[in-house]
Amino acid sequence: MPPVTPAGRPFGAVLSAMVTPMTPDGAVDLAAAVRLAQHLVDHGHDGLVLNGTTGEAPTTHAPEKADLVAAVVEAVGDRAWVVAGAGSNDTAHAVRMAVQAAEAGAHGLLVVSPYYSRPSQDGIVAHVTHVAGSTDLPVMLYDVPGRTGVRLAEATIDRLAAHPRVVALKDATGDVAAATAKIARTGLAWYCGDDGLLPAFLAHGAVGHVGVASQVLGDAFARLVAAWDAGETATALEVFRGMLPAITALNGDGFQAAAAKAALVEVGALTSRATRLPLVPYTDDEAARVRDGLRAAGLLGVVPA
Repeated sequence: MPPVTPAGRPFGAVLSAMVTPMTPDGAVDLAAAVRLAQHLVDHGHDGLVLNGTTGEAPTTHAPEKADLVAAVVEAVGDRAWVVAGAGSNDTAHAVRMAVQAAEAGAHGLLVVSPYYSRPSQDGIVAHVTHVAGSTDLPVMLYDVPGRTGVRLAEATIDRLAAHPRVVALKDATGDVAAATAKIARTGLAWYCGDDGLLPAFLAHGAVGHVGVASQVLGDAFARLVAAWDAGETATALEVFRGMLPAITALNGDGFQAAAAKAALVEVGALTSRATRLPLVPYTDDEAARVRDGLRAAGLLGVVPA
């Protein structure tokens, strides 16, 4: 793993929920994943999250997940934190995902509340406690009610923050104002989980970002965070405003995995937009809209007159 843990940033500052590259027939492309991971770390990232929603975790299988973690850790694990998703609506399965991620060399776990079944808050606490207790890896909680159907209650976060291995939380609730008190009360390292809200979350005490658009904007996100750390908020906001067309293009329709793959093809970091059903890859028309956003953000040259 990286030799130094930044103060207050147990998993680094700029992370992406990395897509899982696929071949045109839907097989996981490990060689492309290694190249992508190296590209991201070369461009502003000090952490990667694998096997999350943007990584199409609901449709990749356990051996594929383990192989992906092992390959990426081998490729960049001495330069970046590799956090593996251990999400499932079956607690026993989530435990197995956590154990195999640890065995594959992951540096940490991303643990989301069980989706679809919408358990009680006591059920969420029991689920996370079982997963966190299954390995020695540090855990980042993931609060994303738009996908799970249930939000982590403040009392639930407080209870989970007392677990010795729970050290961080990825916040994709969109509720920036609520973060301030939670950060102060729990001491968790807070990570923004929404590309469009990073400056606001930093202002409320977040330490970093786990993004989607960051896969094509890693250098810019790194500049933003560095400027913010230096107290140069005007510079940070200027960088952020320049990124907005790309952020909108990758997040606008809610199909981030497909959008991110289209964007990565446009910048030459992937060769295929392929996804695994039920996700479908972007059409040429949809990819053109992504291309326009990237161009407007200065990633593909100037916008044509």
